[in-house]
Amino acid sequence: MSNERLRSALLARGMTVQSLAEAIMVNPKTVERWITQGKVPYRRHQYATAAALKVDVTTLWEDGRTVDSATDLTKAEIATVYPHRHTVPSGLWRELYGRAERNLDVLVYSGLFLSEDPLFHDVVKAKVEAGAQVRILLGDPACAAVRQRGIDEGHQIMDGKIRNALLLYRPLMRSHPNIDFRLHDSTLYNSIYRADDEMLVNPHVYGIGAYLAPVLHLRHLPGGGLFNTYADSIDHTWKNARPITDQDIDSITGA
Repeated sequence: MSNERLRSALLARGMTVQSLAEAIMVNPKTVERWITQGKVPYRRHQYATAAALKVDVTTLWEDGRTVDSATDLTKAEIATVYPHRHTVPSGLWRELYGRAERNLDVLVYSGLFLSEDPLFHDVVKAKVEAGAQVRILLGDPACAAVRQRGIDEGHQIMDGKIRNALLLYRPLMRSHPNIDFRLHDSTLYNSIYRADDEMLVNPHVYGIGAYLAPVLHLRHLPGGGLFNTYADSIDHTWKNARPITDQDIDSITGA
């Protein structure tokens, strides 16, 4: 039996089988089977589909497995886990931020790989010009937390990586002052990359660089607690950080 409710929800959102499959990271043939054969997806895919279509999950499936417990919802917020940051598909960062319409947040010490990517700069400029709030939080290169993180990773160059990132971001800061940059002195346990209701979380692991640590791809679901935990961390760090001024840039970069 086909699932006409799912077909109707797709049409109502103006989405196709292909676009839904891409949004929830499954094969389009799998989505087609959900519709034409009435196959019931795994619970995490049920919640991800409902979130993408902006409907209640019970509108699409009533098979007894859609239990709205906080634990189930939190598990369903985990779209994918990558064993190391360097195994994340290289284009995913830009794709994730490219889908943002309201919020684009970066919470890192240096995030040097992003600052080195001119296509990421283009995404950021396009988003702030379209009215999105863009916040980029970098570590204060002079603070104790930055020095300690460098030691924990087995080197003492974290402050230099941040200065390099600031040099690379300087044209962006000056051409697009609506992009909010701040320096923080927080002890970070994760680097967090948020775009609206999606985020990539890169835990910090003692003794190794962030590129070797795992990455969680999360999608926010109403009632789930995992996404909001990390989102709150961004907001808390932002409130306690300080804006970067031209004088800061000239001082930090030696200009």
